[in-house]
Parts: sequence; C-alpha cells; structure tokens
Amino acid sequence: MTLDPLPKYRFLVTLDPGDAYLPSAQALLLPLVASGAFQEVTGLGAQLEVTSYPEGGRNDSVHQLPLRHSWNRIVLKRGVVRDPGLWAWYQAGLGDSLGARRDGAVIVLGPDGIPGAAWAFHGGLAAKWSGPDLHAEQNAVAVESLELAHEGLTKVLQDTVANPLSPLNRRR
Repeated sequence: MTLDPLPKYRFLVTLDPGDAYLPSAQALLLPLVASGAFQEVTGLGAQLEVTSYPEGGRNDSVHQLPLRHSWNRIVLKRGVVRDPGLWAWYQAGLGDSLGARRDGAVIVLGPDGIPGAAWAFHGGLAAKWSGPDLHAEQNAVAVESLELAHEGLTKVLQDTVANPLSPLNRRR
C-alpha cells in the first residue's frame, strides 16, 4: 500500500448502498454500474456547532460546549445528458420524500484505478436541482447540478473496501 496522495480527478459516485463495500476484484467493475459521470463533487464535510460558556470567576478562558452536529450537502455536477435519472430522483422526492431516500458513496480512485478512499452517505435525498446556465457566445458544456441532503457520512477505509467481512460491512 502506497502513502502517496490520491489524485482528485478520478472518482465515482454510486447510489447503491453496497457498491462501496465490494471486494477489490469486483470494485474494478464499478465504472460499469456507477450512477453517472460527474465533473465535480463538493460538500464532503461536516461541522460541529459550538457555543461559548464563560465560567464565573474564571477570566483566563471560556468553555466551548458542543451543541449539534450537521452534515454539508453533497453537490454533484455533470454535463447535461439525455438520461433522466437524476431529474427523476429529484422529482420522486417532491411527492414521496421518504421513498426517494438513497444511500450511496463517493469513491476516489488511485492512479491504478483501484479505490483508494470512499465516503458512504446515508439517507440521501435530492434536495436541489439546478439546470444549466446557457450562453450563446460560449462554447462550453451545459452543466446541471444536484444537491444531496443526507443523514451522515461514513469514511470507508481501504481495508474495508477490500474486505467484505469487516464489522462495518456486516452491520448492513
């Protein structure tokens, strides 16, 4: 296993909860079942809201107390294609938000094409769809974006990706 940083230009996005946990040999097939070819993925992150609490008689510091944890929205951007998959998912959530929730994963590939890091998201809901900005004087690809609100991220380690019998995978 190499400790070199992973390139950020090779990644996959899946909307099937089991994809991130495939054995290495099967993980090579992910490009065949990925949910779409995306140009950009942003929003892998979280934050902890903290409040300051000054203690009476103590002037050298202020306590920092945690309040609540929240997850950033994951934003997927891709060139507009004629496949209505992402739009259909967004539209399904308008009528039945509970039925439109999906788990999925963002998988970063190493230079050899093998998954090097993965983040699984849970309870994802297509929260915002944005159509392309059109401009007649530019020769650029029309890009649509989809924001996913979700209920949590799990960092899937490399040994978990390679070992389907790990405790994390048995939990599913």
